[in-house]
Amino acid sequence: MAARPYTDRVGDPIDSPRTALVVEDEANIRELVSLHLGLDGWTVTEAADGQEGLRLARDKTFDLVILDLMLPGLDGMTVLRALRRDQATRDLPVLLLTARRDESDKVLGLETGADDYLTKPFGVRELVARARALTRRPRGTMPVPPTPNGDGRPVKLGPLVVDPARRNVSVDGRAVELSGREFDLLHLLASHPGIVFSREALVTRVWRGDTFVTARNIDTLVKRLRQKVEANPSEPTLILTVWGTGYKAADV
Repeated sequence: MAARPYTDRVGDPIDSPRTALVVEDEANIRELVSLHLGLDGWTVTEAADGQEGLRLARDKTFDLVILDLMLPGLDGMTVLRALRRDQATRDLPVLLLTARRDESDKVLGLETGADDYLTKPFGVRELVARARALTRRPRGTMPVPPTPNGDGRPVKLGPLVVDPARRNVSVDGRAVELSGREFDLLHLLASHPGIVFSREALVTRVWRGDTFVTARNIDTLVKRLRQKVEANPSEPTLILTVWGTGYKAADV
């Protein structure tokens, strides 16, 4: 009997073509992940080490990379950093797999640019659900939060300029490279200076309510953003914390 394909939340089969790169050196885990993604309608490419995984990610187009941290040769964190430095792959969703239960390893992965992580051993249905959540929006078509006047003109916040039409950001005239979600978060806050957004509101506006997004994901994204746009990330003047509530852009 053929295996039953995964279905979406209303019970309909998911048949839209999606591609995933699974970079995992343990053959049994790699094959298990590939099998269940295949049952969910994905086209899967496998790599057994970091160097091969990075080459494939650069040479082909994928909707998702599932990346093990403990890889021979290039480790997963090195691969992740390389992907985030490359213009072609900096917005590519990455789901980390880690055998480490140390929270610092997970936080480091998120701060480096991973979108989500799973700790081994993990359930395959949860992995498939997280993969779906990370690819719910087609790559390159991430919607831009509206500015107050809705005309898409550049937004200024002190030395910071956010151009939603070109999806460009500069600080004091210096171009700053941001991931898709970093840009969406910054544009949302900068478009509403002084307005406090709760973490729940940011999940709704930036992640569009995606499952598995937590307050920690928000905090990690803000930390990454501050490292790129603040003169002193430890004493931010543009993206401010409102303790017990959330975040706001300074009313400058």
